[in-house]
Amino acid sequence: MSALQLDVLVVGGGPAGLYAAERLAKRGISTLVCEEHAAVGAPVHCTGILASESFDVLGLPHGATLNTLTTAQFVSPSGLRIPYSTPTPVAAVIDRVVFDQILAQRAEAAGAEIRVGTRVSLVETGPSSVRALVGEHWISARLLIMACGANYAFQRRFGLGVPRSYLHTAQRELPARHAGDVELHFGQDLAPGGFGWAVPIVRESGTYVRVGVMTSTDPLGGYARMLARVAGPWGIKQTGEPPRQKLLPLGAIDRTYADRTLVVGDAAGLVKPTTGGGIHYSMLSAKLASHVAVSALEMDRLDAGTLASYERAWRDQLGEEFTEQRSLRELVTRLSDREVDSFFELARTDGIMPIVRKTAQFNHHRHLIRALLRHPPARKILFRSMLG
Repeated sequence: MSALQLDVLVVGGGPAGLYAAERLAKRGISTLVCEEHAAVGAPVHCTGILASESFDVLGLPHGATLNTLTTAQFVSPSGLRIPYSTPTPVAAVIDRVVFDQILAQRAEAAGAEIRVGTRVSLVETGPSSVRALVGEHWISARLLIMACGANYAFQRRFGLGVPRSYLHTAQRELPARHAGDVELHFGQDLAPGGFGWAVPIVRESGTYVRVGVMTSTDPLGGYARMLARVAGPWGIKQTGEPPRQKLLPLGAIDRTYADRTLVVGDAAGLVKPTTGGGIHYSMLSAKLASHVAVSALEMDRLDAGTLASYERAWRDQLGEEFTEQRSLRELVTRLSDREVDSFFELARTDGIMPIVRKTAQFNHHRHLIRALLRHPPARKILFRSMLG
């Protein structure tokens, strides 16, 4: 039996894959999305926070928005609190299941086909096509887009590399008596190499909170410790169910393109090194990849040299961000809890918060990072661990 022929095979039915599929299908490009899970949007591993600007910049649906965010509380290892508020919402909490389902509906309305519960187990790239074993059937496509999340088996096989490092996350959404402000907790005893969070969720059925950690070690222990910190103040009703765990890539893979292949989102390691956020970068990379794909398909030039323009495009838009964010991460992860507390004390007394208010952006951190490194007291703390 001959393999099904199509233009583009997208492996992964998350936001990046679905967004790329919609953009391609709108151009009349035959597109198939294969999602290994039984339903689009599930299971949910993501905290589901999107910058307000992302909706307009990327043309994203507002229908999955649960509530907006204007205030965050930053909590130091010793319990010092620094509040940060904005006059208008800087971000929105979304229902990831609904969000992904809306993206799937848009992709299908544009003409893309989506198959759930369908695993792509083998991919072979040849001079004239990509052949993939989808379930029990072979499919032939002119181009492959890998949007399979933090799963790097194909990337290894194709010699594209893997992310430089990883963190672990553990998170669960739990019922709560009231919705507080977003809380970000820091400390080596809580989440070494990362932080813990509590994010308010407002649904028609009541108030909830997403509690989680990103950490270099012991994600289950970190989650338990974070939950213990916030359970009382938030009035959290513990269900006893374990949190969902996820591997979080920190750093792009060596190459995000190959002959007849483009890699987007978490599958490419395109995640904020500072916060681990990935939805905006994933969908931006999908937008750039689909633009390159349309042109390459029209010219019937799908070699690595032609598709390399995708990597040049995302590096042009995100390269400086990744460099600056990685630099800050390397500095901050060297700090002791006492030094982190010193930084919080500085934020309360020595002009850091005006810098934050002037330069902070949800999707772009490099301006804030550069401003902090130009601030002598902040710079002294950040570089103290390197000098000592």
